[in-house]
Amino acid sequence: MTWIGPSTAPEVTVPDVVGLLVPQARKVAWEAGLAIASDDPDGPPVSALTWPGVWVVTAQHPAPGAKMRRRGSLVVEFAEVPDEGGEQPPH
Repeated sequence: MTWIGPSTAPEVTVPDVVGLLVPQARKVAWEAGLAIASDDPDGPPVSALTWPGVWVVTAQHPAPGAKMRRRGSLVVEFAEVPDEGGEQPPH
């Protein structure tokens, strides 16, 4: 469920975050004036759902180019990127 933002907030254009890693998607959305969220408004935040591991955004709603109010929620779906080397990258 997308929250379009406060009715008095200015409109912003939804960026394309599909294919980005979740931290990158969060930054791109934030710079556009939006927050990323999962499709369950009562569930845990995206950061809790995508930790630990490396996760990529696979879908978003609304679509890129749509208009939303600043501070609205850009709903994303995501999938974990498989660990192909068997080792975690250094922190």
